[in-house]
Amino acid sequence: MPRITPTALPDVLLIEPDVHRDARGFFLETYHAQKYAAAGIARAFVQDNHSRSAPGTLRGIHLQTNPAQAKLVRVIRGAVLDVAVDLRLDSPTFGRWVQLELSEQNFRQLYVPPGFGHAFYVTEGPAEVEYKTTALYHPAGELGVLWNDPDLAISWPAGDPILSERDRALPPLSAVRERLLTVSQAAG
Repeated sequence: MPRITPTALPDVLLIEPDVHRDARGFFLETYHAQKYAAAGIARAFVQDNHSRSAPGTLRGIHLQTNPAQAKLVRVIRGAVLDVAVDLRLDSPTFGRWVQLELSEQNFRQLYVPPGFGHAFYVTEGPAEVEYKTTALYHPAGELGVLWNDPDLAISWPAGDPILSERDRALPPLSAVRERLLTVSQAAG
């Protein structure tokens, strides 16, 4: 059974799978629906994604709403600092974040629930990141927060990461909060 531990944001879970090693190498289950459900991750995953990024790359902070999307993230090559940001308007931890190292050596996974933004910074690379999602990608439901927003004050290891033009142009948390309010009022 994998070890599943709440982080400083209790809905964000750190998963440490059982790794079986011998002279041939290793084996682990990267996902087992019944075991993960027993530990509180009972959502159905419908899409798998795989990215490859150079050292110093920062991807995010991304969030999908309508439909909201949870992610189960792992690194199969290299290492990243993985970040989850609480963007749930009704949450007492809105705007708080957690940051954990995921790497090919530690085999850790991070469960990022719906309503959380997600980002990672490549510390060893190239890094290959795989993640499962509970909703199909829907461009109209995508939001993002500027990676270096002072209201978040995330401790990134570099001041000048490699960014996509889209990520470089993301709005600050205050503007995203307004957009989330609009989405919430339209849905409710």
